[in-house]
Amino acid sequence: MSSDDLPTHGESTHDSKHGATAAALLPLLGGAGNVLTVAHCMTRLRLELRDRALVRDEALRALPAVLGVVEDGGAYQIVLGPGTVARVAPELQRLVTAGAAGGAPPLAERGAALRAARKARNATPGKLLLGRIARVFVPLIPALIGCGIVAGLAGLLANAHWLPALAPALTAIASGFMSLISVFVGYQTAKEFGGTPVLGGAVAAVIVYGGVERVHAFGEKLAPGEGGVLGALAAALLAVQVEKWCRRRVPEALDVLVTPTVTVLVAGLATLYGLMFAAGRAAAAIGQAADWLLTGGGAAAGFALGGLFLPVVMLGLHQALIPIHTTLIEQQGYTVLLPILAMAGAGQVGAALALYVRLWRNGPVRTTIRSALPAGLLGIGEPLIYGVSLPLGRPFVTACVGGAFGGGFVGLLNQLGEKVGCTAIGPSGWALFPLLKGNHGLAHAATVYAGGLTVGYAAGFAATYFFGLGRGERAELNGPRAAPPVQGMPPSAYSVQDK
Repeated sequence: MSSDDLPTHGESTHDSKHGATAAALLPLLGGAGNVLTVAHCMTRLRLELRDRALVRDEALRALPAVLGVVEDGGAYQIVLGPGTVARVAPELQRLVTAGAAGGAPPLAERGAALRAARKARNATPGKLLLGRIARVFVPLIPALIGCGIVAGLAGLLANAHWLPALAPALTAIASGFMSLISVFVGYQTAKEFGGTPVLGGAVAAVIVYGGVERVHAFGEKLAPGEGGVLGALAAALLAVQVEKWCRRRVPEALDVLVTPTVTVLVAGLATLYGLMFAAGRAAAAIGQAADWLLTGGGAAAGFALGGLFLPVVMLGLHQALIPIHTTLIEQQGYTVLLPILAMAGAGQVGAALALYVRLWRNGPVRTTIRSALPAGLLGIGEPLIYGVSLPLGRPFVTACVGGAFGGGFVGLLNQLGEKVGCTAIGPSGWALFPLLKGNHGLAHAATVYAGGLTVGYAAGFAATYFFGLGRGERAELNGPRAAPPVQGMPPSAYSVQDK
């Protein structure tokens, strides 16, 4: 979550195990003075460093808790796995804060120059923008998950006619956040793009205000919520620009009165008389495109989406899809894309199981698979990607093949009239079952999704078993003292034969 970052907040539990992991990581990262920010997503510790050259990569990768290392868009990402990363991050933040208070050497100028050079080399403006937009939505994922599960529980009680007095209360709990999600998006957008968060939220609140139905734009009456999260994103982005313009020109003595007033007024009017209408049309187009893709493309569309999603996850770009998922959930009550994209994780699990069978004498690889497989079954693919399939090369490709067949199965059923979606974003794999929703009820949706997972597991297993490893490579990796794979090294480098 994938996400990208979930900032660390709150007091640390000072858990000894995870505190020890954080203590082991810090010196290998160049010390407290070399760590600017600490954040995390569902599986990765995401760090902004002053001086990348101070990191001791080989020693860091060798730590038992580290499943892989990724660099993307200037962030240094350490894959620790679900659950672990959420506990290590606050411990590392505590150590960094304590070290900085103790007078760690600032390397600000040199670090800033290196960071700017690296970003210029490795990141395009478009990719950086997508990353920033993703960071607007990632902090909202826990609420989306929680409210999605509560909504599913409310639907289950209503369909089964159980506890009739409780179902409306659960519906209210689940719907409250979604009815105001535009405000949260506006707040987060202003925060991410350098404005005053509450002003971004105030402008975005116009979108959900019931009184907008009395406003006419382009000859049509506006509807509360029109434009949704896309409108909120655009409104808050405009508010940030107006606020920055005012800060540069308004005298300090008048800033506290003039700047927020002009920001809310200008951005609010633009939202009512342009952005809501345009965003509403864009949101409708997204919904129509998703329906057309799966109704017309069916198996072919599912095959392509499921097969290509694993490389997107590997690069950390999957969170750029969050606004699209959120828009579909606002419009239709569920996103039909996520169950298909989740098949990529099924292909990865099938590939890992095939490697477990094939490399029967390679204890370290089998140990890595055993430790990462539970996360893979729950849709967290990074431990298997960076710990097993990607270092070996071809198994990563065969895992994509498994995801393609799983996605093709779900896409075909969708084309035949069995729509399957989920009411929230974030989880995948088995963890997606509580969030499933379809046009023929939960049982049908769960059956189709389970069938897709089964196809993905089987196709990923078969493709990897027969084509994932060459005969010589398999013999080498099954050597008497086979060593675990190391990211970026050829297979010959992680197998040692007896002499």
